[in-house]
Amino acid sequence: MVPHFITALTGPINELEQRIIDSMPAIERWFRLEWMEHTPLFYSSVDIRNSGFKLAPVDTNLFPSGWNHLTEAMLPLAVQATMASIEKICPEARNLLIIPENDNRSPSYLASLAQLQRIFKMAGLNVRLGSISPDIKKPTEIQLPSGQSVLLEPVVRTKRRLGVKHFDPCTILLNNDLSAGVPGILEDIYEQYLLPPLHAGWSVRSKARHFQSYEEVAKRFGKMLGIDHWLIHPLFAKAEGLDFVQHTGMEQLASHVDALLTKVRRKYKEYGIKEKPFVMVKADNGTYGQGVMTVRDAKELDGLLDTAGNKLGFVRDGVSAVSDVIIQEGVQTSERMHDAVAEPVVYMLDRYVVGGFYRMHPGRGVDENLNAPGSSYVPLAFPHSAQMPQPGMHPGASAPNRFYMYGVIGRLAMLAASYELEATDPDAEVYE
Repeated sequence: MVPHFITALTGPINELEQRIIDSMPAIERWFRLEWMEHTPLFYSSVDIRNSGFKLAPVDTNLFPSGWNHLTEAMLPLAVQATMASIEKICPEARNLLIIPENDNRSPSYLASLAQLQRIFKMAGLNVRLGSISPDIKKPTEIQLPSGQSVLLEPVVRTKRRLGVKHFDPCTILLNNDLSAGVPGILEDIYEQYLLPPLHAGWSVRSKARHFQSYEEVAKRFGKMLGIDHWLIHPLFAKAEGLDFVQHTGMEQLASHVDALLTKVRRKYKEYGIKEKPFVMVKADNGTYGQGVMTVRDAKELDGLLDTAGNKLGFVRDGVSAVSDVIIQEGVQTSERMHDAVAEPVVYMLDRYVVGGFYRMHPGRGVDENLNAPGSSYVPLAFPHSAQMPQPGMHPGASAPNRFYMYGVIGRLAMLAASYELEATDPDAEVYE
């Protein structure tokens, strides 16, 4: 079933789609050469916005959940990609341990873990869920509404190895974003593969650093394609040392917002875009969209801070006050599903796009964050593969072509994450 959209397959984005489809051999070769120099992440997901005149990533998740929203038709792609990745990392791998989030017991998240287990089992691995939560002191089975169940087992640490009782894994996969910091039990593991590395966690990662890497990737890709990289890149700035509880540093924030809006207005004028520009203000690290603000004018900040500012005062888990924020060019969404605004989310295993879904929210506007309570999900129509576009089709008339374009943007963001992790690797060798 191909989702029906009111506006998704029309508009100026068609010119970009045509350029990407026409350049497919050059694009695939470009990616191939990049992966010879850089290591793809084991898995990732990317939130994408299509404004009708611009297509850009707005968030890149290195510990993706939501695997339960992928269709059955996508599973063979996921299994093949897992096999290819495992063969590179640890060809003799037999056992894999997934470490989930500590406190997330929502049925949707547990269903995502069950789907990951299923994918990895079909790829030829024994898979267990090892919790580092202090609340899990013995094997705990949780029933899901679907009739499935998941078994959470307490992690056991022995010298330099991690596992669960009677289970010694070759590879440990984190599905925990480490917002609360890196627990000691995960440190100094040298005899097992830990994916992603610890410095991919939100206690270290910075969204501004990621989009700095993405800008580098987008410029190189844009030059190869002969396009303005702004068409696929959201402008951004970073404000540091803020205190949302005491409201200090707000002048600096307002200055950054005003400067970025001015840059966006300049680009809108260049392209004859009549829409009113806006920016998104959000914590520079952390997930779950808490306290995300849509700002159309720096003068609006005072009123917004009275509401969203309280949420920005703390990241998820109430771990620490937010002092750094990213101010990101807002990319409105021109996509609709069932009369609700929607945005595509693309899922990747290794360097392969394996599927995705549309996140939609009936209570949100085209310029608001959709990753919020009340959102729902409809799988993207990848009946065969995101790598199977239809050359020769009129721009905007082919869902596979549009999905291929989403996959290209998703892979660019994932490549940027590889750049980012290489640049922030604490164990990287430094050459004078």
